[in-house]
Amino acid sequence: MRVATWNVNSVKQRVPRLLPWLDQRRPDVVCLQETKLADDAFVDLLGDELHERGYEIAVHGEGRWNGVAILSRVGVDDVVTGVAGAPGFPHQEARAVAATCGGVRVHSLYVPNGREPDSEHYHYKLAWLAALRDVVEAGPDHALLCGDMNIAPTDADVFDPDAYAGHTHVTPPERNALGELQALGLHDVVRDRWPDDRVFTYWDYRAGMFHKDLGMRIDLMLAGDPVAERVQAAWVDRYARKGSGPSDHAPVIVDLDEAPDGDIGPMVPPPSAPAVKRGSVKLPQSR
Repeated sequence: MRVATWNVNSVKQRVPRLLPWLDQRRPDVVCLQETKLADDAFVDLLGDELHERGYEIAVHGEGRWNGVAILSRVGVDDVVTGVAGAPGFPHQEARAVAATCGGVRVHSLYVPNGREPDSEHYHYKLAWLAALRDVVEAGPDHALLCGDMNIAPTDADVFDPDAYAGHTHVTPPERNALGELQALGLHDVVRDRWPDDRVFTYWDYRAGMFHKDLGMRIDLMLAGDPVAERVQAAWVDRYARKGSGPSDHAPVIVDLDEAPDGDIGPMVPPPSAPAVKRGSVKLPQSR
């Protein structure tokens, strides 16, 4: 079973990229984030195309912002939208949907950004993650959490820790919250498979960050023991970030039981830009 996660940054804008990618990579389960469409609009836009490809759909969206979905060719059972006990900002946002697909409890997650350290949105992010931890703890161990976590787990997951000083995504409380989630027995399957490699999933649109490979790894697959033991390949599909009209995120793909393309990761194709000297580059928003 091939499972993928992709923050598409507006599914409406990404249709010309998404449908050919589905035909090329043929994932059995796809978790989408930042769909930016209400449920009815999502079905109107993609329902027929996805049905023709054999996908059932579980969606949880809202107009303009946020939005998550699960596409599955191996069943969509026991669908739950949202995170029980999670706070709103101020209202509940469409940031989570879960379903059982092929015997795996799959979660498509779009964790709040946090905006600025110690802001109201930052504390909302931490509270939302705490509620997610409670839900996962109460759930089955055959779980797979997929999505844009908006946290780089370690300094190795950003192009330069100095560039991110004072920003969200890398602060100790955020990383601790992610660590508490993983402490339930979840494995970061990409990092576990490629412990020493430079792997990113997100590159800012500005300042040529993708072409310079100045990115961060914030799109994760966290698997419970029964699922992690089945992983045969785990990789980032950089092809989907190339060309015209891409999302600023690349899909992450995990193959369970068998790997149709072999163990080809961690990034396909591998980046050619060298690592930059620490402290030599600032983030575009810092300029």
